[in-house]
Order: sequence, then C-alpha cells, then structure tokens
Amino acid sequence: MTEVNRKIHVVGIKSYIFEDLPSKLQDLFIKTGNIAVPNSYFEEIKSWSENGLEKKKSFFSSNSNNELINWLRSQKTDVILISRGDPLWFGIGRILLENFSKEELCFYPSNTCIQAAFSKLKVPWQDANYLSIHGRDSSKLIETLKSKPSILAVLTDTKNKGLEIIQNNLLELNLVDSYEFWLCEDLGLKNEKIRKLNLKDKFPSDISELNIAVLLKKEQPTKENDIPLFGLKDNIFKTFEDRPTLLTKREIRIQILADLELPNNGKILDIGAGCGSIGLEALKLRPNLNLLSIDRRIGSKELIAENAKRLGVSPLDIFEEDINNLLISNQINFLRNANRLIIGGCDKKTKLRIINELSKNMDYGDIIIIPLIDIQIIEDLKRALTENNFLVSLNLIQTYKSLSISEGIRLEPNNPVFLLRGKKQINT
Repeated sequence: MTEVNRKIHVVGIKSYIFEDLPSKLQDLFIKTGNIAVPNSYFEEIKSWSENGLEKKKSFFSSNSNNELINWLRSQKTDVILISRGDPLWFGIGRILLENFSKEELCFYPSNTCIQAAFSKLKVPWQDANYLSIHGRDSSKLIETLKSKPSILAVLTDTKNKGLEIIQNNLLELNLVDSYEFWLCEDLGLKNEKIRKLNLKDKFPSDISELNIAVLLKKEQPTKENDIPLFGLKDNIFKTFEDRPTLLTKREIRIQILADLELPNNGKILDIGAGCGSIGLEALKLRPNLNLLSIDRRIGSKELIAENAKRLGVSPLDIFEEDINNLLISNQINFLRNANRLIIGGCDKKTKLRIINELSKNMDYGDIIIIPLIDIQIIEDLKRALTENNFLVSLNLIQTYKSLSISEGIRLEPNNPVFLLRGKKQINT
C-alpha cells in the first residue's frame, strides 16, 4: 500500500468572514493552494483569496459527492475542505472517514449550529436531544417525539419539506400545544434570524435553507371547557414521562369505556389505575358514579388527583395501596358491590384473587374488564370469570396511526391489547 503524505484539512467555519477563523487556520488557508468549498457558499469563501494573498488558490466547487472524493484522491499536496460547524457532527466527516485513512485527515471543528442556536436562545442544552432529517429518513424524529423530550433540536431538509414534517408529526401525535417552536436561520451570517413560529399556522415562505428547528417543551394548562365529552386525548392526562404504561392509550380507553356500558349510578373500581385515565373519563361521562381508584405505585394518588382536577371530576376515594392489602383489611367493605370493575397492572395471581373475591357481590349485568398484553394468562382468567357466572368475550385491539414522512405517510402500529370482558349472568 502506497503511503500518502499529503493531508486533507477539514475546516469547520461559523461564518463566511475570513477574520473569524482562528489565526492558526488563517495561516493554514494562506499557505494551502487547493481549496474545496460547498457550492452553496462557494463565492463567499473564494473571495478570501482576493485579500492580497501571495499564493494563488485553486478552488473546487463541491457537491459532497463522488466527484469531491475523486478530486481529493487526485491531489498530491495538502488540501483544505471547507465545512460548516463540526464536520463530525452530521457533517461530511463520516463520509471522509469511509474513504480515507485517519492519518490523512485533520479535523478543525467550529461551533455546531446547535451550539449557536442554544446560545442565541439562551437555553442550557446539556440535556437536549438532537437529530438530523437532512437527507435522512424521518423515522428517528417520530420515535424521539413519541418520547416527549424536554428539548429537541432538528437539522431540517428544505428539499424534503423537513419543517412541514416536524409540524405534521407534532399535530398527529397531539403534541402541537406542548412545545414552543423556534426557527434559527443563517446562524453566524449577516442575515441571521431567530423567530418563534406558531405550529398551528402555515410557515412563512421566506425561510432560509440554512436553518435549525428547536422545540422547547412547555406546560400547557388544560381548560375544562376545552375538554371533549368523550375520547379524551392522551396529552390531557398528566403522567410520568419515564412510565408510559401508567396511561391507557386513547384508542384502547375508548373501547374499554364502550365495553363497560356505564350506568347512570353505581360504583366503579379502577384497580391498577396508573394515572387514573379510564376511571376518570368514566366519571366525566357519568358524574353520579362512585369511583374508587387504586394503584400501589408511589405518587399515584397525587397523579390521579391532579388528573381529576384537570377533568373537573371527583373520585369517591383514591388508594395508593396494593390491592392485596386492601382485600385483607377493613377496607374490603368499600370494594364490595362494585357495578363495574377494571383490573389492570397486577400479576395473574392477584387478578384471579380480585375476580374470585369481588365478583361474589356483583349483580346481574355488572361488568368486569381486564386489559391484557400477556396472552398466556387469558385462559386462566377466562375460566375464573366463567366459574363466577360471567358471560365472557375476548377482543383484540390493534390500531395504527398515520404519521408524515418525507415520502408521504406511514402507518405506525400501537401495541396490541386484549380486552377480556365478563358480564354477570346469574346472582350467586
């Protein structure tokens, strides 16, 4: 293998002003004859050679494609390749490392656009998420948005309508009211622009191709008058971001509420209530019901109480306690005579115990609903319901949500959920 002595100096810039380069890089530019520059700002960099430099320059207009790689390989002496920001951060650095040895390459990063953006917004960014959809698939964007990050910076792609994809994804995921949307354009240049956009409006037509979008999560107070009667969106409920299973998703919740055949009056038990979404929406539909919400996880009582406040409803009681402890305590009387019973969030043994102990006091027409993701335990639970005189049915709920991508839309599957339902037929 022939040893290559010349170097490829990959210089990241933060502006098109020669004097903004560190003195070491100014000297490197002065003494280097061959310069590759992206064609989008070719003329700006070429003008540096008009400042009385003694050494004549040869400039190569780069499209960051195979022509650039071939040109770099053809050079026998040191060359400079101009890049913006940090070439190793969503830049050309990765491609260069795939085509040249590390010994041939020297990298001189400048501030990334993400650093510049957060400095302009005066926002600490050590906990920020960031990604690029510039010439890339937007699947990573969808997955990141679904995790509801507190701060997200996105390198966009004007050719593939990157900003519109972000906007559409936020609308489709019901997150449009959850974020401030900042657009940072031409950072470090004379026409630099920072503006806050309304995600519900059409974007301006004068947006620069050099832009980065920054999403800052905000607290959006929920107004009771703005909440629909039925089919509440998931973002209405407060939950813990690192505990997504605390919330029963809207599509599943709608079916459970329909299957419960909610009466005007009576008692409803929501066991393993999580953030309380099922029981609280049931109470919003039927305000005269007596709701008991039960969840053993620390902080669940405060969480359910907050969501009850958001919906303007009042549960009869909220227990932050293991249901097994309630079943052996003097609280058992509060649990008897339920007309509707939702059993979630506990193991098979506990589910069987709940069925066998609480169904004895349920009357003809009363209903038990058990949401499940574990198919292995269905048969045992079905048998227990049947033995306690329930008519049993099983429903598999599998839903898909359309999400925008650069090619159009794709269908994103939600996790399938089995709904085991029992309706009391004979009083014991």
